[in-house]
Amino acid sequence: MRWLFVVAGAAILAVVAAVIIVLPSGDPEPVPAKSAAPKPSSAEPTPMVDEFTDDCGTFDTDQKAPYAVTGYWITPKSNPCTWRKQLQEIHRVGGDTIIRIGYGLQFRNVSDAGEVLDKDGKLDSLYKPCEEDGLTCHDAALRDLQEANPDNRIGRMYVYRTDEAFGKDLFRCPQMEHSIEAGKRTYYRLITQADGSDDATCDFSSRPRSYDMILVAGSPQDSLKKLLDLGDQFGMRIFPALPLAPRDRDAPIRAEKRHLGTLTTLTRRILQDYGVRFAGRDSLGGVYQPFEVQMSATLATNPTLEVYADQHTIVDQELRKPILISPYLDARKRVAFGQTPKQVAEGFKALVKTGVGIIAPQDSRGTGKVGLFWPDERESEVDERLQPLVGESTYDTAYHGSTRDYYREMAAAREEMIDQGHHVELWANVEAFEPSGEQPCAPTGTRGKTDKKRLDQAVTMAGRYVQKIVSYMWSDFMTCGDPSLEKEIERDWQRPIAVDAIRRPRDIQDGVEVRGYNLKNGTVTVTWSGGTKEMVVSAVGWLDEDPIEEELPVGMATAWVPFDWAQVPAGEWVQIGVKLPSGQATTEPLHVRISTQAAATEGGG
Repeated sequence: MRWLFVVAGAAILAVVAAVIIVLPSGDPEPVPAKSAAPKPSSAEPTPMVDEFTDDCGTFDTDQKAPYAVTGYWITPKSNPCTWRKQLQEIHRVGGDTIIRIGYGLQFRNVSDAGEVLDKDGKLDSLYKPCEEDGLTCHDAALRDLQEANPDNRIGRMYVYRTDEAFGKDLFRCPQMEHSIEAGKRTYYRLITQADGSDDATCDFSSRPRSYDMILVAGSPQDSLKKLLDLGDQFGMRIFPALPLAPRDRDAPIRAEKRHLGTLTTLTRRILQDYGVRFAGRDSLGGVYQPFEVQMSATLATNPTLEVYADQHTIVDQELRKPILISPYLDARKRVAFGQTPKQVAEGFKALVKTGVGIIAPQDSRGTGKVGLFWPDERESEVDERLQPLVGESTYDTAYHGSTRDYYREMAAAREEMIDQGHHVELWANVEAFEPSGEQPCAPTGTRGKTDKKRLDQAVTMAGRYVQKIVSYMWSDFMTCGDPSLEKEIERDWQRPIAVDAIRRPRDIQDGVEVRGYNLKNGTVTVTWSGGTKEMVVSAVGWLDEDPIEEELPVGMATAWVPFDWAQVPAGEWVQIGVKLPSGQATTEPLHVRISTQAAATEGGG
């Protein structure tokens, strides 16, 4: 599995004199690729069986239509059979990674009767059933604290809801912390110190203190265990969400630092529980940091990154698994907070320094904040589906850059961070929706269905620079509409997708090397002002279906065919595509042009 962490080897920079290269998307210079050590096959998750049967039915574990996107977000569901069905669907189209949406820690007020109130000051029905000895769970905890020391008090009250169930390792001090069965819920009472420390002595009596109380509304059945079991069945990795930090009331896009200590404690307790119950589970791929931030040059000063660093330290201590985060991009010129590709690269570096191990930036095409276009298309009118966000304008008027520009700069920033000793992967989160649509796909909002052609285009733009491609999200964006994106992929998954083309001589022949998906039996087509030339890979070139010398996404191959670049005028934009004997061809050809640089890094383009 190419997305597993590897220690990148030193890149071999071969300076070749008087070489002319092809630069995809008008890149000012090629980005060297880090060499990656081959991965042992034992590290690759594989389905346990060809099919399995349980109370939800019989499910096969075959990959029937493997697509370039290999990971998806899913949301919590009350019906366990829904998850079985979703994971089967995701695995059929090549998915091997599940990222789970989670829940947030919330500060709450308490009534004079000890009842938890909601954000509007009304009784919160979710926590009302929690009682002990005829007292609310809050008042029962206060009673126990004051029995230890009459001057103890509960200074702040927090709640956290989840569909998970926890073991005894959630608790540090069993004499004051425990689970409570009430109705259909299992509640967990945690008594913590406001600074985020956990007193190993569990001394509640020697001196009076103000404590924080966290009341967790859990489930009798553990959803994460069910997901991990399904991950084993289908050969998938699961990334459960960390607790989401409370938001700043005045600036909701930022985390509230005043609650950091309590968030730290809750995170530590949950991960301690995971570390005991799920030790050795390969299906636990890591954890997902759900608090989103915008990639920007000023990100290092955002207090949310303190939350990241604190939680990520705990993950490293307790779980030894990677942390995945998916920040968003905004390339719009007409908003004050729009960022250039180089500004985004600075934000990438700031995130890496918090300890995050996987950064999967949203390509932001679904929200309309970034466009999919080539440098020679800057003066073209934007896709009409983007007009609700940027109006009727050209790409150059609307955006600081294209998706490809941003991922290129982040890839370069990643190499810089690796050279400094950080181990981080760059994934692409391609948004499988449109800003709006006649048929909204989400339960709330106007976001509508997109199509596979547009999704292929997003893969084309980002695929050259990343180690894995994932998508937000499976339900409802991949399953809504007729036909749904899922059905479109099942019917059209074999269509080639080219993501990169470089000029590369082989022996004494000039030629072009193409990277992409579904290149087997393909014909490379090069179109320029002098015409179009078609070259059958199997007849005149070579194909490597599983290159291991570079960190490439699963399923990506490389093909080479001879081509005399002297016949193309210098500086001219050339389109390169691939077609199959079936007639299926790349729907988004690569736009490349010749550079007249005297020297370059071989193969870096």
